Amino acid sequence: MVDVADLAGWIVNSGCTVALTGAGISTASGLPDFRGPSGIWRRLDPSGFEIDALREDPDRVWRMFVEHFLPDADLRPNPAHLALADLESIGRLCAVITQNVDGLHQIAGSRNVIELHGSTREAVCTSCGTRVEIRSAVAQVRSTGRAPRCPHCGGLLRPDVIFFGEPLPREALSAAIGYAARSDVFMAIGTSLTVAPANSLPMRAKLNGAKLVIINGEPTEMDGEADLVINGKVEEVLPSLVQEVRRLAEE
Repeated sequence: MVDVADLAGWIVNSGCTVALTGAGISTASGLPDFRGPSGIWRRLDPSGFEIDALREDPDRVWRMFVEHFLPDADLRPNPAHLALADLESIGRLCAVITQNVDGLHQIAGSRNVIELHGSTREAVCTSCGTRVEIRSAVAQVRSTGRAPRCPHCGGLLRPDVIFFGEPLPREALSAAIGYAARSDVFMAIGTSLTVAPANSLPMRAKLNGAKLVIINGEPTEMDGEADLVINGKVEEVLPSLVQEVRRLAEE
């Protein structure tokens, strides 16, 4: 792949390469995306996952979350996740900024992961802030059909993810903006780049002088702004990229 060879050369000469990932990086692991032809929002009304919906009917929202949004316990990283972890391990990737909540980057071995939309690993009490493992909260939902309650104060537990209508975590967003601004190469991988404010990060990077690269299975609205667009399966493109980076680094 000529395009992959070009990108590998940029990465080898980069002081800081950053990856922004979306749902498209996890589809090869068996997770559906959100806005694709068979995405979750084609089957469900997104308004049902707004913060106001959680406040008004937490039982229903929790049942929906368990049925449609909770990753299977046997879910495993695919070659795309592993490739990014490999790129970080050889000192060629500064950070992964992810819109995903599935935790697959960490399972794959990535260490510097910024989760913009939270994580399905835990639930958090809306009253006292106590955190519990998600499986404990889910067990309550499955046994009672009701929203789970905090083991310490009895308050409502909520998934530790960002609902529509909520701001992103300040610390995570600040870190993501910082990495975008300092990057020399910014890769948007498996994301439609339609969700704000995450979709502002690529242009922030480009305006600060970074090479903007989009790797996705289908065109995005930002393709015209990119220095390089690679349309293909990310689980095939990224392993090839790491192989080429290793080859160039050894020359």
